[in-house]
Amino acid sequence: MVRFEVPEVDYDRYSNRQLAAVPLAVLALAVVVIAVTWATTGTPVALGTDFSGGTEFRVAVDTEGDAESVIRTAFPAEPASIREIPSQGVFVVTFGPEVDATAAENAIGCAGSPDISCESPEQREAAQQVTYRASADVSAAFGESLQTQALLGVGAAFVGMALLVFGMFRTFVPSVAVVVSAFSDLVIPIALMDLFGIELSLGTVAALLMLIGYSVDSDILLNNHVLRRSGDFYESTYRAMRTGVTMTLTSLSAMIVLSIVATLFGIDLLASIGIILVFGLAADLMNTYMLNLSLLRWYKFEGVAR
Repeated sequence: MVRFEVPEVDYDRYSNRQLAAVPLAVLALAVVVIAVTWATTGTPVALGTDFSGGTEFRVAVDTEGDAESVIRTAFPAEPASIREIPSQGVFVVTFGPEVDATAAENAIGCAGSPDISCESPEQREAAQQVTYRASADVSAAFGESLQTQALLGVGAAFVGMALLVFGMFRTFVPSVAVVVSAFSDLVIPIALMDLFGIELSLGTVAALLMLIGYSVDSDILLNNHVLRRSGDFYESTYRAMRTGVTMTLTSLSAMIVLSIVATLFGIDLLASIGIILVFGLAADLMNTYMLNLSLLRWYKFEGVAR
């Protein structure tokens, strides 16, 4: 059986500013990415069909050539996205709310129905290779309502977490350390979603809510060992790291496996959750044992607790 040992970090080699500089720089970069995306698209992260509204078609393509090119030719409007589900042998074709779903669906059947005319011979040829399987429709109004509810849910969870942390420690600096780390654990994955083109969906909102819990768990573990357990600062820190790092790396490994398996089997919801949790858990390791720890050390040796 493989035994994982958490190395003991020599934190004496680094000042508080050095420890905090890296996570704060990453956080600042993430905020810039989100701000640029917001300024150019009108939203901090690209919205999926769940929140923007639109239509998803599942189609099979009978061709040995470029399947995506055939799909784009078969439909009268440009799809917002096309992704393959190899395990089911289908493609998921997504259109925004501005596209007439009925016209898009009719385009697939134009090759086999005398009542529907194709716009061009190329479209007829492409439509002959595309077989309609299923569709799902979300109205723009319903998507906007879901978006509001999701934002309120994430906001309420974060505020509730902050109040709980302040109630537990009742001291400003340790409580702020947990809240800032949790905030960074949310912002960094959102920025990575922008960079990697991952849309905000019900699955990714669930992942962001889960990240709040993961972040608070590791940060409270560290704060509790340092502030309430016996032993000096570095001894308490190492005890917390042995548990916290092992716990986070175990979860991180599980999420990597989940993401790979879900992607291979075309389970989009689980794949989205897994990818966002991978981003967030990796950020949590950095924020907990660099940013949070630097604030705790300042509090213990130079701040109010001196």
